[in-house]
Amino acid sequence: MPEQSFHNVDRRKIIFSVILIFFAVSVFQLFKMQILEQVTYVEKSSENSVRKITLKPPRGIFFDRNFQILVSNKPSYSLQIIPANYNYSITPMLEKVLGVEPGFIEKELKKRAGYSRYLPRRIKRGIDFNIVAWIEENKSFLPGVEYVVEMQRDYSFGVNGAHIFGYTREINREQLKKYKGIYSLGDYIGIKGIEKTYEDYLRGEKGYRLVIVNSQQKIIGSFENGRKDKLPRKGYDLVLSIDWQTQRKAEQLFKNKTGSLVALNPKNGEILAFISAPQYSLSKFSSVTSKKFVKSLINDPSKPLFNRATSAIYPPGSTIKMLVGLIGLESGVINRYSTVNCKGGYQYGNRFFKCHGVHGVTNIEKAIEQSCNTFFYKLILDIGLDRYANVFKQFGFGEKTGVDLSEESRGIVPDSKYYNKIYGEHKWSRGNLLSLGIGQGELSVTTLQLAQYIALIANNGKTVQPHVVRGYLTPDTQELIPFEFKDVSVNIKQENLNIIKRGMYKVVNGNGTATNIKLPDIKIAGKTGTSQNPHGKDHALFVAFAPYENPQIVVAVMVENVGFGSSHAAPIAQKIIQTYLKSQKENLINESLTLR
Repeated sequence: MPEQSFHNVDRRKIIFSVILIFFAVSVFQLFKMQILEQVTYVEKSSENSVRKITLKPPRGIFFDRNFQILVSNKPSYSLQIIPANYNYSITPMLEKVLGVEPGFIEKELKKRAGYSRYLPRRIKRGIDFNIVAWIEENKSFLPGVEYVVEMQRDYSFGVNGAHIFGYTREINREQLKKYKGIYSLGDYIGIKGIEKTYEDYLRGEKGYRLVIVNSQQKIIGSFENGRKDKLPRKGYDLVLSIDWQTQRKAEQLFKNKTGSLVALNPKNGEILAFISAPQYSLSKFSSVTSKKFVKSLINDPSKPLFNRATSAIYPPGSTIKMLVGLIGLESGVINRYSTVNCKGGYQYGNRFFKCHGVHGVTNIEKAIEQSCNTFFYKLILDIGLDRYANVFKQFGFGEKTGVDLSEESRGIVPDSKYYNKIYGEHKWSRGNLLSLGIGQGELSVTTLQLAQYIALIANNGKTVQPHVVRGYLTPDTQELIPFEFKDVSVNIKQENLNIIKRGMYKVVNGNGTATNIKLPDIKIAGKTGTSQNPHGKDHALFVAFAPYENPQIVVAVMVENVGFGSSHAAPIAQKIIQTYLKSQKENLINESLTLR
């Protein structure tokens, strides 16, 4: 027992000694680090710092109505400079590698002067991979120079759609002030088209990555293993009402032409195809847009940047005779049996206003079918100017439709106040009305307004505000969340609409002015028009809906400087109608097969 007790005491002393030695060493190390070597460790820690790298989200992409991609994103390299760390002596070498003129870098840096010198400045977007490789190889000699991977628009999906999609541009100072806290230096923002209208949905939400950098701003690791990083949220993808096949066909048909086209669904206002010609290449705006290219577009006499479908206004010609007829029917000035004896024109005072031919005894249906000017000369005089103007405005003329694109004109619907202002109080006569009766004179409309007006006729006085975007997709379930658009309606008797529609049917399927586009399998109802042009050949117009029994598509076509609507605009509308109805049928078949 005494011997065992002795061994226990000895063991305790050994353990105590070990603990005492370990504690002494630890205290000495702490003393050494905090007191003796404090300066050394402070210097080393000051060499490293945490840097926040902004992670920009990809913009939402565009799908057509059948979920076919119209516009997507693709990766692109951009060269950036952080002025606070940049060695300006390397500028000549860097400009040579970039293939830019001397002074380019200084000019780009000056554009962004006034911001923190520690903020990266984008110098050149869309740099070649060979330049990226050179930066990697020489980064120790390139302080403040870096490259980042950004996303740029990809337009390689078979349609142009320049005036639908619009484009983005680097944000300017005024916009930065306006949207402070949302955008930062170097961000891109929607400028035209749906890129602008739906910017709030498309831009997404930025994230960031925290990294440790040394005194040369070289990244040496992540901060806290990325636990405090925030991933960016991609912008919402948009589902458009555009039908890819129909849009592509419209672009093909307008090659080397000037004008516009709007095709829409009369039941819900969804735009199926949209053309303003000539167009321009959006791919030039996806990366580096040269000033020379932009200047060439601005100075181009054909004005490719101008959206003719929503902003150009023209006299609608005979395409509005249906509305003049409706006003007459609704007001009781005429009925379906009322006639005018057309002898080749209409005598008003000492002036004879010509018709397209001698139509004989003509009622409203025949007047629309054969586009008899004489009938509408007399009718507009019986209707009167202010009644005419009031109903035209109800049908959307003289007002913006509110389409979800970034530009639109109101057009002109003259009334008494307008004429008093233009000609002077009581200095105009009823003779001014004769031109209005056949869609000439001061009346001016857009192609989009014509499409909405025909939609109201085709769908019995009801439609929806024209729009290009159906809705957006939720990022998790990809559920389509539709946008809401206002209903548009006019109070017109069904029997009167039926009279007008029968006249339009006969234009194509009777003895009318567009029998050249009659089809055996699709009943098209339409109306030709010619818009007078004082500067050259007249503009050709055609409006239509189909199928006649159950309208699924409305088309308004305007081709500049070519002559008659029946020869130049009507055949385009026919092909658009055929393409869309075929596309719709194919998609229904595909959906049926998928469900099986």
